[in-house]
Amino acid sequence: MNARIRVLGFLLALSALSAVHADERAPLTYDRIDISSEAEGDVQNDILFAVLSSEMEGPKAAALAAEVNSAVARAVERVKQVPEIKVQTVGYQTSPVYQKERISGWRVKQSIRLESTDAGKLGGLLGELQQQLHLESVGYETSPQKRKEAEDGLIKEALGAFRQRAELVTRELGRSRYRIVALRVDTGGPPVRPMALGMRAMAADAAAPVPIEAGTQKVEVNVSGAIELQAD
Repeated sequence: MNARIRVLGFLLALSALSAVHADERAPLTYDRIDISSEAEGDVQNDILFAVLSSEMEGPKAAALAAEVNSAVARAVERVKQVPEIKVQTVGYQTSPVYQKERISGWRVKQSIRLESTDAGKLGGLLGELQQQLHLESVGYETSPQKRKEAEDGLIKEALGAFRQRAELVTRELGRSRYRIVALRVDTGGPPVRPMALGMRAMAADAAAPVPIEAGTQKVEVNVSGAIELQAD
């Protein structure tokens, strides 16, 4: 029994000694203060996009596919005549149509996505393409380069606000100097939100240009970090 007590006492002493050494190795964090700052702004959207589709329903899938493919191919060829607009196919679906739990026919659908920095030309072409395709949605986004330029400016603004707060805290606590010991910069903003358009409205203005207002996107920068007050 005594031998067990001696062994237990030795282990406890060794654990305490290890803890002391660990504390000696750990950096001191006296007078360390967390600070954060933010900056936000609007950046003009410069990329507009639209999704159109051809959809048909009937008894024979092969015949439907041929008609849908033909309609989309004509639209793609028309878009390629406008160099300022990019086009790509984004989906192809063939699905059965049921009636009383039995397959009564087929539905075939294919979609294309248009993208451009020229709102006028994209809107005019959409008005033309609606005569043969259904306009599903119109949206807008900011190009990576334009967003980066906006973020760079906001980072400078947020860092300036961070320094001002650090200097304010230092003065108010009666110190004259500080150093930054940790810093993190985060950028963000809301996701792109496509504008859904109703089928009835589309049919009414099928031959007219589609009005598109690019608008802006919110860009945010958050700076967070820690400063350590220095002794005079």
